[in-house]
Amino acid sequence: MCTRITYNFEDTVNAFNFDMDLTLWSYRLFKDNERFGIEIMMPDGKFHCYHGINRNGNVGTLLNVHGNANGAYRGEGFVTITALTEGFIRGEISFEEAVDAANAGRVTYAPDAIVQGLLSDRHGRALYIEPGIGCRVEHERYSLITNYSLLDPESTREYIEDGDDRYERAREMLARRTGRLSLDDALGCLSMLTQRGDWATRISFAYSENEKKGLYVLDSRFDEPKEFCFA
Repeated sequence: MCTRITYNFEDTVNAFNFDMDLTLWSYRLFKDNERFGIEIMMPDGKFHCYHGINRNGNVGTLLNVHGNANGAYRGEGFVTITALTEGFIRGEISFEEAVDAANAGRVTYAPDAIVQGLLSDRHGRALYIEPGIGCRVEHERYSLITNYSLLDPESTREYIEDGDDRYERAREMLARRTGRLSLDDALGCLSMLTQRGDWATRISFAYSENEKKGLYVLDSRFDEPKEFCFA
């Protein structure tokens, strides 16, 4: 469970709620002068950054999804969505290269992760990638994704959990806005989309491209925001 927002109006602001079941995964926060993100321990015994920001404006996040056979890992000649996203966050892959890979139908699930993604650049251009289903590029006032397919909604509709209306609530909040979204505003939006229980919201962050800085909170303690910035 996760929620990702990209908002464009005078500034490009990205916001993300990271929801995680701690009985299934381990994670840690990562930040330096080049990147800020959340790293997850994977079966290869290494931490991988699948949710994060590069000072060059690349922002990538992955969200769990119920898979489809067409998106299954296929090995040589293809790229996993996890490798693509991690390379994008590291600044090794450009937005155009990510779009080319997605348009060519070369993006698959990883052997150990069935996820879809939203990648965006400093201009607020957004790339949705749903392995086995397709991709979409947009540059709208806002882009939004949760854990269900946007490109083929019927394929995941039966998996929507009772009461999970995060997408609808976020879309309504964003559609109502008529001006700039500040970092405090973005955290306010995230606070209304947090999860509880096993898949509780562990980290929330918002980042301003103009300011080259962001705010993050741990365990939904929105009254205790911490700041990060790129020198």
